Amino acid sequence: MHSNVLVLGLGNTLLADDGAGVHVIRRLASDPATPPWLHAVDGGTMGFRLTSLLSGASDVLVVDAAELLAPPGTIRLLDAKAMAAQGRRTSAHEAGLADLLSLARLENFTPRHLAVLAIQPEVITWRESLSDSVAKAVTPACAMVNATASAWRRAA
Repeated sequence: MHSNVLVLGLGNTLLADDGAGVHVIRRLASDPATPPWLHAVDGGTMGFRLTSLLSGASDVLVVDAAELLAPPGTIRLLDAKAMAAQGRRTSAHEAGLADLLSLARLENFTPRHLAVLAIQPEVITWRESLSDSVAKAVTPACAMVNATASAWRRAA
């Protein structure tokens, strides 16, 4: 039986490229081609209020700006093994995400699939718009979200 896939966009849209994850979620929410089983949620700057969302999901894809040591606008899909292999924090929200996931596990949260779609920022400063390189990454990031979520559902 298939279940909904939770796509959680993180970031602060007042800090330019830090809001990349939220911009991807907004695009997914407004795109009629987004599958109805894909539950796109603006997680903003997070908080433990998201625990109930996580604990009710079997597949979770987090979208966030992250330091990938790559050109601005680079997109990478990182599963738990890939994040651990990097050996360093990649996202400003990673510590909060780890705490949130730990709290959700206490409520028996055991996702089949969990990954982060990371986008390399160019600039993090007080500005509501994305840099050109990250703005250009939003459409391909949405395509990667849809492809990843579809693959997860086929594997279920």
